[in-house]
Amino acid sequence: MAKLQDAYRKINTDDFPQKLEIAFSSAEGNRQALEYEKVLWKIEDEEAGLRYGENPEQQAAMYRPVKGKVDFSESNQTSLVPGLVCDLELLQSGKHPGKINLTDVDAGMNILRYLSDRPATVIIKHNNPCGVAWSQTLADSYTRAYLADRIAAFGGAVVCNRPIDKETAESINETYSEVVAAPDFESGVLEILMKKKNLRILRIKNMAQLADYRSERVLEFKSLIDGGIIVQWSFLPLAQGPQDFLPARTEYKGKMYEVRTSPTAQQLEDMYFGWMVEAGVTSNSVIYVKNGTTVGIGTGEQDRVGVAEIARDKAYRKYADRLAWLERKTPFSLLDSQDYIEDVLTRTKEARGGLIDSVMISDAFFPFRDGAEVGLKEGVKGILQPGGSLRDFETIEACNEFGATMLYTGQRSFRH
Repeated sequence: MAKLQDAYRKINTDDFPQKLEIAFSSAEGNRQALEYEKVLWKIEDEEAGLRYGENPEQQAAMYRPVKGKVDFSESNQTSLVPGLVCDLELLQSGKHPGKINLTDVDAGMNILRYLSDRPATVIIKHNNPCGVAWSQTLADSYTRAYLADRIAAFGGAVVCNRPIDKETAESINETYSEVVAAPDFESGVLEILMKKKNLRILRIKNMAQLADYRSERVLEFKSLIDGGIIVQWSFLPLAQGPQDFLPARTEYKGKMYEVRTSPTAQQLEDMYFGWMVEAGVTSNSVIYVKNGTTVGIGTGEQDRVGVAEIARDKAYRKYADRLAWLERKTPFSLLDSQDYIEDVLTRTKEARGGLIDSVMISDAFFPFRDGAEVGLKEGVKGILQPGGSLRDFETIEACNEFGATMLYTGQRSFRH
């Protein structure tokens, strides 16, 4: 009987053709097409594409665009641009990459394309960020992102927007990652990373021009179970800087409501950082950010209060684990000293899981004030949300009662 583990090692040979064409024809007979070719890699004399799809029994293939352009309007068009994941270099791969490996890297770059101003790291798993941080050095950004949720980061993809240096590589090697992707690797770095034999090391040179993708839209396809297809243009944040945020004000029954507290420079920076991260989080989502680092990330929930609470609770758990790890190199769940456990819990409660003075980012408006209050009660001092609820005045009143600031983006940021 074959070992169950073998299913994850072998390549599920795909039957997809080498060439792919997607064409659109108008009622007038005008035809626009995009042409693609299947991507293959040669590893240990075996040339193949994706190892498998989301699960071992699912065939999968990745295609690189090679020709064509579609232009339906001035604002919605796509053409060939320098490749990212499609043109990656496999510097090391103990086995062919799977679909999730590459879509995770792509999801990480979806966030990093807006964070090119300074060194930044996204650690991502199942297409959602575990931790995101930017800083003055890449090594510090990695450490912050990792400690934001080091448990979730186990086995994730590390995506950096700067060439990886030795200090960052040594930190990455202290834990287990499936993938490391960067625009390049400094001298001596590959020798460090290659100590992890199954680590997939990806060089994506065009990441150096990742900011060029800030305004690029692509066509997204979703297949339905009956064979139908939904196509949409990819999401593009309209607010791409603090200058694009809107004041939180609304009129309700003839009365004007407005947030009284102005944001600080740090709050504006964290709001911008958080909104860019939010573009890469599955909805419904709420995240908390402080000093350029994610504190708690709530993803994929059905109600906004619930996801705000999940992000809050994660912040508390991760804060306690971070204390235990930094002080004793032991996960909080494995601590055996009851006195120390109580001490960590006390300090976590006093710090409110690191949420004091943080900002709260919501990918959709708060229909009532209860969702925002989840964060405000923990010491959140700034909120960024799309605005547009019929009861925006409630959330404005809540911010004024707690002495917090709030701004609007004027745009929802759902990702499904």
